Amino acid sequence: VSLNLVVGVSGELSLGHAGFMSVGAFSGIVASGWMLGAFQLENEVVRLLLSMIVGGVFAGIAGVLIGIPVLRLHGDYLAIVTLAFGEIIRSVIINLEFTGGAAGLKGTPQDSTFAIAFAVVLITLLVIMNLVNSRHGRAITAIRDNRIAAEASGINVTYFRMLAFVIAAFFAGVAGVLYGHNLSILSASTFDYNKSIELLVIVVLGGMGS
Repeated sequence: VSLNLVVGVSGELSLGHAGFMSVGAFSGIVASGWMLGAFQLENEVVRLLLSMIVGGVFAGIAGVLIGIPVLRLHGDYLAIVTLAFGEIIRSVIINLEFTGGAAGLKGTPQDSTFAIAFAVVLITLLVIMNLVNSRHGRAITAIRDNRIAAEASGINVTYFRMLAFVIAAFFAGVAGVLYGHNLSILSASTFDYNKSIELLVIVVLGGMGS
């Protein structure tokens, strides 16, 4: 759903979505372990919800940092650079100690459940649909249909492209936390470019912008 906001609604081809998932997954898992160790927070649901917020925020920050240079590009160039950034993020995670390096994090808490995932999907759909049907969403759609005409109409193209990109990164981070809390070993290799391509195929086959 979050990638659909970038590809379907904004009309930008992004191939680095798995990178935002990995940022969210690792920051969420680390936050979950810290809450368990420092505060003895045994409630799995509360711990997972807080982890999703942390993972989403860190992924959103990564979206801002990546979006500033990347969103100057369009089309195939944007796709290539986002793919490169996804691989860079994966390489950075592999070389960090607190992420477990190449071996990954073992013994991650299995807090993710179907009920929580279903609820998060509904919330995500509600937020994205409200955004698309709002004034901001119409501006994003206008940029997709005709960037020059939108800019001539006084729409801040850079701002709205960045807004869609960061919101998509935030929800990708939330998805990463849910995904990470369902694996016994969380490894950076899980979020390689194949995962990004898989997500893009799901969006295309499901109907872009639908």
